[in-house]
Amino acid sequence: MDSRSTIKVASYNIHKGIGLDRRRNPERVLEVLREIDADVVALQEADRRFGARESVIPLHLLDEHSDWKAVDFGMRALSMGWHGNVILVRKGAQVVDREAIHLPALEPRGAVMADVRTGAGIIRVVGMHLDLSGLWRRRQAAAILAHVDASLHRHPTVLMGDLNEWTAAAGCLRDFCRDHTIAPTGPSFHSRRPVGRLDRIMVSRDLRVADCGVHASAAARKTSDHLPIWATLTPA
Repeated sequence: MDSRSTIKVASYNIHKGIGLDRRRNPERVLEVLREIDADVVALQEADRRFGARESVIPLHLLDEHSDWKAVDFGMRALSMGWHGNVILVRKGAQVVDREAIHLPALEPRGAVMADVRTGAGIIRVVGMHLDLSGLWRRRQAAAILAHVDASLHRHPTVLMGDLNEWTAAAGCLRDFCRDHTIAPTGPSFHSRRPVGRLDRIMVSRDLRVADCGVHASAAARKTSDHLPIWATLTPA
């Protein structure tokens, strides 16, 4: 990573595009993403629940009304990612490598990983949405960490997503914290009155969190039951 550069990342559970008014509105999601203006974004619950599981955000909307493109994991024609997990990058960024990560679970779960060449150099991004069960969350965290550790090439790494973990010093967070630092973004759930720090951004030791927070704009408060979180990163 270029020592002169910074990169902004964000994570957002978009609740299948359904806002607090119970209406599905992908344009509102894009409005919030434009407000955050991150270089790399991990989305969760970005596919519809039933049928062909098509993407909540139509590709033409992303192409025509945003600065981002979705990393293609080659899973389904109508899905933008893998089990609702999507990584968005700037249209000018080069995706060097990409992989879907199969996770142990009682119900279908997955994570996604992409190596992205940006103005700050190559950064590895993992997007995830972990289980409601603490036991399965720890198994999934172990699978993600093992997958990253087994990679042939090493890069500064950002792990982010909806971890569904309420306890700060235990469970899967303790597992992730052995080799990663958690950005102190603040509570993001429920968007109406945030008390839970379910959404997390975690970085490898060769990255430093220069700034971070929860994006709590008026648009974000009505677009999903989660607020998006963000962090600005520099080399450690």
